[in-house]
Amino acid sequence: QAFGWILYSYKTMFSNLLYCSKRNTGIKLFESISRAETVCKNQRGFWKEYTFILSSKTFSRQFSMATNTSSLLLVVDPFCLRQFNLDSTTSNKVDMPKEEFEKRVNEELQQSGGLKVLKDGYAPFCKHFFVENFTCMQSAYVEITASNLHLLRTGYNSRTEKELKVLERWFPRDLMVKNQDQQKAKYLDCILYSREQIKIENEKMGERVQETDAPWGIVSIKAQDVDYELPMNPITQMRNALGKSYGGSGVPLDPQSYNQSVEFWSKHAVII
Repeated sequence: QAFGWILYSYKTMFSNLLYCSKRNTGIKLFESISRAETVCKNQRGFWKEYTFILSSKTFSRQFSMATNTSSLLLVVDPFCLRQFNLDSTTSNKVDMPKEEFEKRVNEELQQSGGLKVLKDGYAPFCKHFFVENFTCMQSAYVEITASNLHLLRTGYNSRTEKELKVLERWFPRDLMVKNQDQQKAKYLDCILYSREQIKIENEKMGERVQETDAPWGIVSIKAQDVDYELPMNPITQMRNALGKSYGGSGVPLDPQSYNQSVEFWSKHAVII
């Protein structure tokens, strides 16, 4: 009989946990734990004997961790985590914890009007959220001039271990600091991919699919001085055209867009 009541208490708790995850509220969760404690205590003190039943504090902490992103519209995709690693070679390092950035960018989105303010990207699954720079991120690119041309570097790089390395050029950040050719960016361009597109690309690359209900994933964060989309790097357009199996999105190369990109990036370079 005692075992039956314990099973009943588990059923009560986890049924309400499912309800909470869907409704994004902790009220029912704490009520369910309270009812489970009462049920067990009323059955001849079996609550004390069967201590493996989770305490409310442990249970609520695990629940909070599991559902922390369920109410967010934008979440940082694992592909973008390299930007939060200060030791990475990416040109756009974010100088705050991922959780803090997610919280702030979602607050900014809500204050700006919600998802309706997102700007269209290069494909239906891509959007942009432009926001005033609330980090200390510096501009991730600079114009190539006679005074900094000698600092320009080239090499073969890839964004992840599974991608093909491609020829790139960049300015080393430490040399640009010495050259006093850097400043804090005015805006952040948060590049978003739809949840469906991220899932498709992850499956093609053999990556684990992120567990979240957020409709949009932040796949890149660019610090820049304009509140509109800069031309996509030519080599990035080529990688996308290669297809999802090579780390691209599968969008075919558009000659007009490619030529516009060449025009811009022949005069500018990223800072790493």
